[in-house]
Amino acid sequence: MRGKAAWIIAAALWAGGAGTATAVQQPPGAAKNVELVANLPEGRYATAINFLSYGHGRRATEVMLITGRFGLKSYDISTPSAPRLLDEVTSEELHLPGDPPVKMDPPDQSTYWQNEDMDVDRSRKLAILSRDPRSYRGSTSREPGEEDPNGATNIAGVYVVDAKDPRDLRLLSFTQLPTGHTSSCIDGCRYLWTGGPASTVHQREDLGWALGRPIIVTDLRDPAHPVAHPDEPLDLFRADGTTAYSHDVQVDDAGIAWVSGLGGVRGYWTSGRHADPVSGERREATPLDPIPYGGGGFADDAVGDTPGGWMHNSARPVGPRAPKGDKRYKRGELLLATEEDFGPPEEACRDRGAFTIASLDGSYGGEGWRSTPEQPFRLRTVGRWSPYAQEGTRTEGLTFCSAHYFDVDGPLVTYAWYGQGTRFLDVSRPEQPIQVAYWRPDDGNVWASYLHDGYVYTADHGRGIDVLRLKTGAHAAAARRREVVAPPMSLRQVAYLRGLSRQLRPDPSTGYLCLLPVAR
Repeated sequence: MRGKAAWIIAAALWAGGAGTATAVQQPPGAAKNVELVANLPEGRYATAINFLSYGHGRRATEVMLITGRFGLKSYDISTPSAPRLLDEVTSEELHLPGDPPVKMDPPDQSTYWQNEDMDVDRSRKLAILSRDPRSYRGSTSREPGEEDPNGATNIAGVYVVDAKDPRDLRLLSFTQLPTGHTSSCIDGCRYLWTGGPASTVHQREDLGWALGRPIIVTDLRDPAHPVAHPDEPLDLFRADGTTAYSHDVQVDDAGIAWVSGLGGVRGYWTSGRHADPVSGERREATPLDPIPYGGGGFADDAVGDTPGGWMHNSARPVGPRAPKGDKRYKRGELLLATEEDFGPPEEACRDRGAFTIASLDGSYGGEGWRSTPEQPFRLRTVGRWSPYAQEGTRTEGLTFCSAHYFDVDGPLVTYAWYGQGTRFLDVSRPEQPIQVAYWRPDDGNVWASYLHDGYVYTADHGRGIDVLRLKTGAHAAAARRREVVAPPMSLRQVAYLRGLSRQLRPDPSTGYLCLLPVAR
């Protein structure tokens, strides 16, 4: 749940207005103003979560979908403190002909991968699962059908799962695409935009995808028979005129599709008649022929050494559900974004991998599409937050220090920060985001965190799914503008992350974006 309604529910929980959760033993680690109410260890290797609602009134059922190396699982979360498994689509069922056998744990893992931002069609009850070419021991550099030392197929694409009955999940279709890192619903999920990851040798040399794979469109009006458009790529020339990695897409409440990736964040109209600021003509926008809206590269004071930033995901609050307190939010003038950039381990994300709030002012005339290395366009930084230098966290020599996925609910940002846990930020004053709560268990590596109906659900690669509840102190800290600061990372968590560093490392070929299994 997003916006004002979720903020009201969360405030009621902070005030003790809903005490349905049963007390459970809290894990070792650092936590402030938040408590654990349930844990699902079978969700280990989870990368993303989404939610579907079924029925109305007393017959209503809330369902959580989780995805990761294991495939897809559905849970009844009508009682958040006691999620109940309903069904699953396993990694074995997502296995394509020619894929190596499934092997869940390291070394030499061979599983479905990665779907780190699973989207759903809430009307038709569909789950969208992107297949990265690195699934089942694949790689980004080799083409499907090319001889592979791991015996992998290197196939990318998108699966569609029918979740009309969450107790009986059914795989409807798989569509092979030249992209496959993330897939996002466009125009009410009638279409999909699928982007990333890094380019194959053929894509770089023959297609001009020099710095990564762009967006490929799939027509999903018939989910059992999707129609791909592999020869009509979108979001080209995003990195100062060079085609680069289009990582993920978030659609705001005004219908603008924001594409984050190498070089910044750019938004597009995908429907309606609008003036095209690049061509100067007024025309109809479609998912296959979108119209630039605004956005561009992020400034040097917000990101690391990559021009425009290695922007991972974003959100533009707009309209009545936007944060209160600053009118720029309601007017849609501010863009919130993650730079996922681990950098060299010894630098511990000291100047990168942060959360940034930027102004879209000056970007509505196509500036982000005309940007070049000689005349770069950059968004003005409004605010920035990172745990680095805000606390004595021991991260030197570790690789799990970057920001990752976040969820925005009113002025509250629920933020996954890998080994730094889940951070809760109040952004009512965009120039000065403050931390009002944190959750950093000693065995955690959080990839995504979501606020839903007043509870927080985290996809933790080590712990599985944690169900959390904010405590009264978080509301008090936000109301008083009093930042809470986490203590130094425990020796136990340092040892845990050091062990993980031998299994997962950032990919230097993509500028230290994304954690990849270590080859053996």
